[in-house]
Amino acid sequence: MRVGFWVVTAKSRLGFDFHIHMGMMTINEKRAAALEKLQSKLGYGFKDIGLLNTALTHTSYVKGENRAAGHNERLEFLGDAVLELIVSEYLFNTQPHMNEGLMTRIRARAVYENALFDAACGIGLGEYLLLSHGEEHTGGREKPSILSDALEAVIGAMYIDGGIEPAKRFVMGFARSAINDAIKTITVKDFKTQLQEYVQQEHIGELEYSVIGVSGPDHKRVFTMQAGINGKSYGIGQGNSKQEAGQNAAHATLVMLGVIKPQAEDTI
Repeated sequence: MRVGFWVVTAKSRLGFDFHIHMGMMTINEKRAAALEKLQSKLGYGFKDIGLLNTALTHTSYVKGENRAAGHNERLEFLGDAVLELIVSEYLFNTQPHMNEGLMTRIRARAVYENALFDAACGIGLGEYLLLSHGEEHTGGREKPSILSDALEAVIGAMYIDGGIEPAKRFVMGFARSAINDAIKTITVKDFKTQLQEYVQQEHIGELEYSVIGVSGPDHKRVFTMQAGINGKSYGIGQGNSKQEAGQNAAHATLVMLGVIKPQAEDTI
């Protein structure tokens, strides 16, 4: 199978025409079989196998005049945007009380390079990459930057080939747990920041914390703190440090304000 130099035009669900330049490349039987195996792992069969092949082509592999036309950087650019859209939509639909700042932080945590690298390793993406001999010999198939970029390129190729739905199924297949872990990590460990952002966004006054009690022996103090907004008392929290007590007070306040739902695992 010979993949020649041409321009692929595809129309997205939004009505835009995408033009993807494909370099001169031959897909032999061995390569075609490998791409077939990868498609099984992706859970999606490409109508245009050339798109997938380009998504797996690193810049080091393409030489000469076709260098700018045949590698995966443009698909990576598109895939990055598609990935952010899918994760943003998921957060918007599943976290109705979460503010913009917090959603942005969670999205960044869920789709950063290490998370994409783990997902790429999970499907053995490295073995399907087209790399130069030099990149191959320096461990390019295991480099986090190359693998995460290639995964984004695959997402972009999938979006062009089949639209948003197959891309969404693939992304959520590996990203859902990362998103939910990020939600737990950020919201549980940083309630004070979340409350501060909410107070500023809603313009409801000045936020302050007060120590209203200290108990226990010197080696095991228990602090009790209360959050106040514009002079009005809100949530109370306890902890073995002022920081922990303040976080728990902020959490209690967020629950009182209806910003987050009470969950047993949210205690620190």
